[in-house]
Amino acid sequence: MSVPDSVSGPAVDEAAPPPPSEPARTSLGTQAARQLATTTKSQPQMRAISSRWLLRTLPWVDVRGGAYRVNRRLHLHVGCGRLRFEHNGADDIRVIPGTLTELAALRGCTDTEVLEEIAGRFANREVEPGQVVARAGQPVTEIHLVAHGRFRRFTVGAYGDEQSHGTAANGDHLGGEALGRSDPVWPTSVRAETAGILLVLPLRAIRELSDRSASFAAHLESYERHRQRRTNRAGEADLPIRAGHTGEPVLPGGFVDYELAPREYELSLTQTVLRVHSRVADLYSSPMDQTREQLRLTIEAVRERQEWELVNNREFGLLHNVDFEQRISTSGGPPTPDDLDELLAMRRGTRLILAPPKAIAAFFRQCGKRGLMPASTTINGHKCLAWRGVPILPCGKIPTSRAHTTSIIALRTGEADQGVVGLYQTGIPEEYQPGLNVRFMGVDQHAVVKYLVTAYYSLAILVPDAAGVLENVQLGRVAD
Repeated sequence: MSVPDSVSGPAVDEAAPPPPSEPARTSLGTQAARQLATTTKSQPQMRAISSRWLLRTLPWVDVRGGAYRVNRRLHLHVGCGRLRFEHNGADDIRVIPGTLTELAALRGCTDTEVLEEIAGRFANREVEPGQVVARAGQPVTEIHLVAHGRFRRFTVGAYGDEQSHGTAANGDHLGGEALGRSDPVWPTSVRAETAGILLVLPLRAIRELSDRSASFAAHLESYERHRQRRTNRAGEADLPIRAGHTGEPVLPGGFVDYELAPREYELSLTQTVLRVHSRVADLYSSPMDQTREQLRLTIEAVRERQEWELVNNREFGLLHNVDFEQRISTSGGPPTPDDLDELLAMRRGTRLILAPPKAIAAFFRQCGKRGLMPASTTINGHKCLAWRGVPILPCGKIPTSRAHTTSIIALRTGEADQGVVGLYQTGIPEEYQPGLNVRFMGVDQHAVVKYLVTAYYSLAILVPDAAGVLENVQLGRVAD
């Protein structure tokens, strides 16, 4: 019985050629040959290694006693820090009473009841972009704490043009210098650049409180006497000097006074325990020593963390220890040549600028918009981009906020220039590198060999103007 073609399936073309076959091998193949060959290997690579410019450019001071004391002349001018706030909703923002001591007139005030009462008298005030909240030359009747927003300080120049005198942002205050003074006036006008929230306190509330509290009134009087003492341009106790005289007048005399409680920096440390199994170290250490390679990468990780601490540690890191008077904000978001010029003008002899790579890219975009071509300089044999002759070095340890803003740090370095110095101690037991030692900790019952790797270090800012920070640096690129 015949089967239909639709059931029997497709017909086979008996004339089709067979698939081509590989030619027979006439020599040894590469896969087999590799079994007898020696493989050339690289050292273990590590992607987290960075240039670590801060560690490479910072002058290091050998601290023999484990602590470094920074002696300074007596400083009479009381600086101002930044205040903090409690946010309990859009309409309920309160200043934390303890942070009111960041105002110069309230520095050292220990009466918590007074601080709490002052904090409770602040009222919230919303401002719109372009709103002027103070005018130069007008009497100061209120203290403004910036809870949110950006405010521009400005004056009108001799030829009618507007001159900028910096910005105030979250945590800053406006008019706080009027506390404890009679008939204060605004030195500059203040305009809101963005929508913001101010906490406002009338000065009469301070006067009423001082009339009721004898201790608070005594504190304000003490501050006023302290403020009226003669100081030099840096706020230090003045030394009487006479110049340009003739004859034999009586010369003034005096002495250079010192701070009675100078700051001391104790060496911090970064530690880890390296574990290597004895069998691995014994049998698999040719052609490369397993213990040595493990130790090399461990030290790289320790050094990376060391640089992070020098930037971010709350006790001695740069971002948390730069004086508030050495902090400025960008004029409009992205870092412009004007912003870096202002940052450099705040100190003499700036040696280097540290910035995240994206902040450097943002700065050079602004230079490109103005048709500027930054120069270059050589540092430690490396060619680096520079601004006004100061090298701009990448530092990925500077953090970026959720709002895509970051900071740029400018440093004057070295003890001879009263700058920023790194601290370490050499000659420590079992030292492997300067300030870093590797100590054998023994072999445990699992045949694991252990080594303690420790780096000792810290950082000191000798005078406040040795370091400055450009804050609120916007990283985003404006869409075309």
